[in-house]
Amino acid sequence: MTKNSLVYVIPCSGIGKTLGTVGRKATYKLIEELRPQETRTTCLALLTVGDKAIVDKIRNVPCISIDGCPVRCAQKNIEASKGLLLKRFLVTDVLRKNRNLKPKGIIKLNPEGEKLAMLLAKEVAITVDNIIRDE
Repeated sequence: MTKNSLVYVIPCSGIGKTLGTVGRKATYKLIEELRPQETRTTCLALLTVGDKAIVDKIRNVPCISIDGCPVRCAQKNIEASKGLLLKRFLVTDVLRKNRNLKPKGIIKLNPEGEKLAMLLAKEVAITVDNIIRDE
């Protein structure tokens, strides 16, 4: 796989927060089910502490951030590391478009949270396809 056919999707940590869990779950659905050949992820904490290998990767590979809340920790850490951030997603934006879904849970999401995560993953998958097509 060439670097032009790979996109890094980096979710926020959002530990202890339902919307952070939705973002992480969406990331895993994307990299494990929807676009396993085209996507990878990394631990946000490694980026935060400036792990050289991770920082070098995100500077050379297109990145997408997924944040659970408007604080946008994933986005800010990619930007602070001078990463190649091409698109930003916010779980609250997807929730706003799907007000009927009420995600609950932290370790295990309820069915509505799982559905919201899949909707987000599908939206991100379209962006991944567009990034790869345009490379």
